[in-house]
Amino acid sequence: MHALTSPAAPEPDGWSARLRLRLERGERRTLLSGRQRSGPLGVQRPFYPEGDTCHVYLLHPPGGAVGGDRLDIGVTAAPGARALLTTPGATKFYRSSGARVDVTQRLTAERGCRFEWLPQENIYFSGARVRATTRIDLHDDARVVAWETHCLGLPARTETFDQGELVTRLEVWRADTPLLLECQRLTPHTRRRAAGLRALPVTATLLASAPDDDLTRRMQAAIAEVTQPGVAGLTRVDDLLVVRYLGASTAQARELFVRLWRELRPALLGRDAVAPRIWAT
Repeated sequence: MHALTSPAAPEPDGWSARLRLRLERGERRTLLSGRQRSGPLGVQRPFYPEGDTCHVYLLHPPGGAVGGDRLDIGVTAAPGARALLTTPGATKFYRSSGARVDVTQRLTAERGCRFEWLPQENIYFSGARVRATTRIDLHDDARVVAWETHCLGLPARTETFDQGELVTRLEVWRADTPLLLECQRLTPHTRRRAAGLRALPVTATLLASAPDDDLTRRMQAAIAEVTQPGVAGLTRVDDLLVVRYLGASTAQARELFVRLWRELRPALLGRDAVAPRIWAT
C-alpha cells in the first residue's frame, strides 16, 4: 500500500481511465476473454487458486485518485462464469481544490454465473470531492456476492473528514426491475444527522442474491457476535440480502464481512471460501 499522505491538488482535467472486462466459461475454467483499457486502470493476469474460478485483481497504478480524475469500470460475467474480483489494497481519494472525482462501476452477471465483487475499502481524505456510482445487473438465476466500504478521513490517525463531499449511488437490478436504489450525499455539515452516519467515519454494505430463510438466520447470528462496538443490521429485499455496517473501523467492517462471506459462499455459490492471496499481504 502507498503511504497515506495527501498530495497537492492536480490540474482540473485529471486522469481519465476506462476498463472493460469480460469473463466467459471455458471448457475447464472461466477465462478472462475480453479486456479493453485506456488510462491508468488495468488487471493482473488471472489466478486460479481453486480450479475453475477466475480470480482477478483490479489495478490503479497511481495509487489514488485526485480532483478531475474519471474512473469507468465495466465487468460482464457471461453465462455460467465463475469469477472473483478484488483489489490489492485500499483505493484512496485525495483532497481537491474544487474538481470532482467521478467513479462509475457497472457489473453485469448473466444467466447461471456466480460472481463476486470484493474490493478493499475506499478512503476519502479530508477535502476530497467524489461521486461514486455502482450498478449491478442480475439476469435470470445469476448469483452475486458483493461489498463496498467507505472510510471518511483516517480514524486510526484521528484525522476527520472536515472538508469535501462524497456522493454515493448503489443500484441492484434484476431483469430491468430495481431491487435496491440508494443515494447518499455526505458533507461535514450533514454527517451528524442520522442520515449522515452520525459522524461515524466508516460505512459498508454487503449484498448477496437469493438467500434462503436458514441462511438469513445464520447471517443474523454472525452479525450479533462480532459487530460491537460498531452497528450492523440485515435486511431482505425480495431475493436480495443487504447487510450494513456503521462504525469507526475498516478492520472491524472487513472482519464482519469476511466472516459472512465464508458462510455465504458455499451456501449461495457452491464453493468453499478460498480467500484471494492478496488479502494476506
